[in-house]
Parts: sequence; C-alpha cells; structure tokens
Amino acid sequence: MPRIKKQDDKEFIFDEVRKKWVVLTPEEWVRQNFLQYLIQVKKYPAALIAVEKEIAVADTKKRFDIVVYSKNHQPFMIVECKEMSVVLDKRTLDQVLRYNINLRVDYLIITNGSYCYAFTTAGGVMNMAEDIPPFE
Repeated sequence: MPRIKKQDDKEFIFDEVRKKWVVLTPEEWVRQNFLQYLIQVKKYPAALIAVEKEIAVADTKKRFDIVVYSKNHQPFMIVECKEMSVVLDKRTLDQVLRYNINLRVDYLIITNGSYCYAFTTAGGVMNMAEDIPPFE
C-alpha cells in the first residue's frame, strides 16, 4: 500500500527509493506504481534503482524517470513514465531513446500506467520485449 498524506491542500506520496515525500501528481502516481511493480513483483532491490536523476543529453540537461542498475552497478533499464491521459507514441519512445545515447541500457520501457511497452536493445537493434525480466 502506498503511503499518502495531505498537507496544505496537497497530496504527497512517500517514495521508497528516494526516501522522501513527493507531490502526488498523475505522473508520480504512475511512477510510484511502476516502482512497486519492479520492487515487489520483479524483485529489483530499491538500492539499484535511481529516480528522477539529471542526465546530460547533447548540450542540455534532462531528468529520467527511472533507471535500474545491474548487480555490477551498470545502467540496465530506463523507464519513462507518463500520466494515464498521455498517449504513448513516437515522441515518448524518442525521449527514452535520447536518454539511452549516454546510458546504453539493455531494456527501454515506456508506460502510462494503463499501457506498458518494453524493448530490448541487444546488439544495437531494438525489438519489442515479451516481458520485463525479473532481477537475477
């Protein structure tokens, strides 16, 4: 169960990965639910997950939603979250692909909470993935 509190007419949700209360926006709701899926269902340790960190993309600074690291502490998966009302389209995929220029992960995920698309990037070729791999 997510921990939610109300303060000054705003709702906050506790982010277990960042270990802090964050404003509960529609996108944050999707992000927090996906984090719980990764931790509880796929068994990824929270210690190997980064949330909303800055990354340099070309000459600009961007913030990724979620990056999951391997046991060897190498970037393994990027997850881009959108609120449920946002259609997952080429722009969403392009966004996560831009982040991958620097990170070079094995899995790219885009989700809006209702839909989730996973891609592998083995050998520089992108393919749809059947499932998100569990932590090994």
